[in-house]
Amino acid sequence: MSSKKVWFITGSSTGFGRELAEELLEQRFRVVATARKPESLNELTEKYPETLRAVKLDVTNREEVRAAIAGAISEFGRIDVLVNNAGYGSIGALEEFEDEQIRRQFETNFFGPIDIIRAALPALREQKSGHIINFSSVGGFVSFPSAGLYCASKFALEAMTEALSGELVGHGIKATIIEPGAFRTEFNGSALDIAKNEQPGLYPTTQQFAGWLRENDGKQPGDPRKAVKAIIQMVESENPPLRLLLGADAYAAIEEKLESVRQDIEPWREVGIKTAFEGVKIGRVGGEK
Repeated sequence: MSSKKVWFITGSSTGFGRELAEELLEQRFRVVATARKPESLNELTEKYPETLRAVKLDVTNREEVRAAIAGAISEFGRIDVLVNNAGYGSIGALEEFEDEQIRRQFETNFFGPIDIIRAALPALREQKSGHIINFSSVGGFVSFPSAGLYCASKFALEAMTEALSGELVGHGIKATIIEPGAFRTEFNGSALDIAKNEQPGLYPTTQQFAGWLRENDGKQPGDPRKAVKAIIQMVESENPPLRLLLGADAYAAIEEKLESVRQDIEPWREVGIKTAFEGVKIGRVGGEK
């Protein structure tokens, strides 16, 4: 049996999850690849019977989450890299969504990863090592009209991961947020969930944004295989970052957002600062470093 790391990946049937599983197996890592329909991984299972385990997992099903994590540890003895990749995008203005769509978006993109991390953390702490990777998006840092629901779920995931990274100091466990730009996966097509109560007269941005995504489907600049190789390189490095941006477009959008925030807050600096009680020492939010 290989002594290389054990990777646990959600959403392995397509997209980044599938590309990552294939690349890891080619590099002789051990992989627990999960999918709602594990039969979609039969080709890989037949090719890599010793180093791949395909597991049924709907990340919104807590019983399946606990069973998948326990099964992975029972099979390979440990989990070294936990990858929360499963997710999808919702397109629509806030008023256009039905309640069920809003809750399902967060159940998949946010609560699912939380349940998986909580199920795995006791084992990672016991082995005093591990790396948690949460797939976000450029939309986890920059929000766009008619993508607010999806972006909100990824903003929440990023906030949780930032805090988690600090909580894990001293336990030997690292956490990284992956922020891809536009890559040639199924995200722009079959993975999209469009708001059920579209009102184009009120919110033309929904059709505009969905149309732009579909028009560019298959034309995205990002190569998923190069992206997953970068992720593996990052995990194998001595000092992995909290954030790994993938694609020149991701860097451009996030750097523009950072500058926009600076320009937005600066004119009101004096007004905002003068809201403290006189003579009070101002410390850092969350405690000084």
